[in-house]
Amino acid sequence: MTFRPATRMQESLLAPLEKRVLIAMAERMPRQINSDHLTLLGFIGMALAGACYVYSRRYPPALIGAAVCLGLNWLGDSLDGTLARVRNRQRPRYGFYVDHVVDAFGALFLIGGLGLSGYMTGTMALMLIIAYFLLSIELYLATYAVGIFRLSFGIFGPTELRIVVALGTLFLLKKPVVNIGDSQYLLCDVAGVVTIGILVSFTIYSALQNTVRLYRREPLS
Repeated sequence: MTFRPATRMQESLLAPLEKRVLIAMAERMPRQINSDHLTLLGFIGMALAGACYVYSRRYPPALIGAAVCLGLNWLGDSLDGTLARVRNRQRPRYGFYVDHVVDAFGALFLIGGLGLSGYMTGTMALMLIIAYFLLSIELYLATYAVGIFRLSFGIFGPTELRIVVALGTLFLLKKPVVNIGDSQYLLCDVAGVVTIGILVSFTIYSALQNTVRLYRREPLS
């Protein structure tokens, strides 16, 4: 039985530019470097970003390192699949599985590090990782059941999210807390509430959309 990979849906703001840049980089990549190396680089970038968050509790300039490591994560995570396609060295099932298992652990390290940094409460970090995994589960189920792997919602995709997180990380050096009314809150907690709301909304929207699509595809006789 021939395996048919799911259709990738990527409609984010920077997707057209990013695609051209990644192809150009892949065409110039030394032959000694393969997709597995880049996947590992992406994971290391995410893990180091989490470690920088933890270290920033004692040394705030480590936040700059976290932002840089997010850039390393983008390089590895975005370029591995492009390199495989450019070289026609694709392993669809292996690549999809490994890439997203690595992403899951990377997100755990990143958000866990943020929760241990003192810039976000542990409870908020836990709620954020749950919301992230809920969306991930929905997307992966849809990849199998619907045959579409959605990489973006509207203008936002993984690259845009990394940019927002990196800029927000650097902003923490200047203003780690915000005033809302007469109360003061951690900036990351406020951002976490907003992010959780967005992730849960995307999850519900995608789940309803895919449920209706599958219901229409498989009517009862």
